[in-house]
Amino acid sequence: MEKIYIKTFGCSLNRSDSEVMAGILKKAGFEIVNKAEDANLVIINSCTVKGPTEKRFFRYLESISKPVVIAGCISATDPEKLEGYSMISPDQLTNIQQVVEETLNSHPVALVAKEKNKRLGLPVLRKNSLIAIIPIAAGCLGEPCAYCKVKAARGHLVSYPREQILEEVRKAAAEGAKEVWLTAQDSGCWGKNINDSLPKLLEDVCQVKGDFRVRLGMANPDQVKGMITPLIHAFRNSKMFRFLHIPVQSGNDEILQKMRRRYTVEDFRQIVRDFRAHVPGLTIATDIICGFPGETREQFRDSLRLIDETKPDVLNRSRFWPRPKTEAAAMPDQVHPKETKERSRELSSIFEWIAFERNKLWERWEGYIIIDEKGKKEDGRQSWQGRNYAYKPVVVFSDRDLLWKKIKVKVKTCTQHDLRAVIV
Repeated sequence: MEKIYIKTFGCSLNRSDSEVMAGILKKAGFEIVNKAEDANLVIINSCTVKGPTEKRFFRYLESISKPVVIAGCISATDPEKLEGYSMISPDQLTNIQQVVEETLNSHPVALVAKEKNKRLGLPVLRKNSLIAIIPIAAGCLGEPCAYCKVKAARGHLVSYPREQILEEVRKAAAEGAKEVWLTAQDSGCWGKNINDSLPKLLEDVCQVKGDFRVRLGMANPDQVKGMITPLIHAFRNSKMFRFLHIPVQSGNDEILQKMRRRYTVEDFRQIVRDFRAHVPGLTIATDIICGFPGETREQFRDSLRLIDETKPDVLNRSRFWPRPKTEAAAMPDQVHPKETKERSRELSSIFEWIAFERNKLWERWEGYIIIDEKGKKEDGRQSWQGRNYAYKPVVVFSDRDLLWKKIKVKVKTCTQHDLRAVIV
């Protein structure tokens, strides 16, 4: 029995792809192992969204001295960088057994054609048995954003059929999943190409029997702004995690236009206002890019002001990295890397206090969480982390094994990163 190790870089969509490859290979008789050194072959599921992530991929690739198959977005966007290696693109996952077998026989193959093969209903080997990551779509609508390289890998929007998604949810619930992550490159796009509705899909998913919560993946503001009212209604269902990821990317409309983002800063503000007014306890996550080409200090201050005004609970901060083959990489007035680094630090400094203030609102909250992660020991005590209904990370301490347990807790204090609770 040949042993396979899968190393995953990138987003939850990549995690889902890795779980499908693992499921297909296990069904074919391969053994999936947890360490590269125990494997006969390593699959590296790559990510190309940021320069540093791609650099980490290549450093890891250089460290592997056994047969390798490269999957993910780099194999789809830059196959010329991987000459001599076996490759498989996200569209070709159903062929992973063939690629692995050929590679083990010293015959490198590259399956990177843009084809929309079957994606749902395939074998899955979950990394976390309690979390079911279910893709609802591939690709996105419209022209790519100026800085984005992912559309070159994932293509134009393909919404997976409602009934296939629901069948995946039913299967996950029957297998005991406690969290269902609905994921896509832009979840807000789902249904736009098949005359269907994301809020209605969420309502149908929440009707599936089972003790689980649903987390909706990232949705861009231009998609959310056209369905605020029905989406709010869907989010009020008790099965939905009250967690909304809407990446604004900049607090300046001129920069948003240069980025080819199809919304305004006021659109983002309105989404935040409406959701917070009607979905109590909502966790809002957003993204900011620091130092997009041509961004002045004053335009960057608009981003600082927007974050200070809207006070998101989670902020993903990125320094701009010119990705080859994107429009932004060729733009004049590139901001110096030292300046983008300084802006990122300034944004982080402001957000530290916001995150702490938002978490303090949860002090004295009492309710149920599901423990999904064993943490480190602190002062000799074993820590455990779970999530509450708003997807807030909650840390408790116990010498008992709490993994996968549903427990009632009371929050006593917080940090900027999590809530600290005692078991009730």
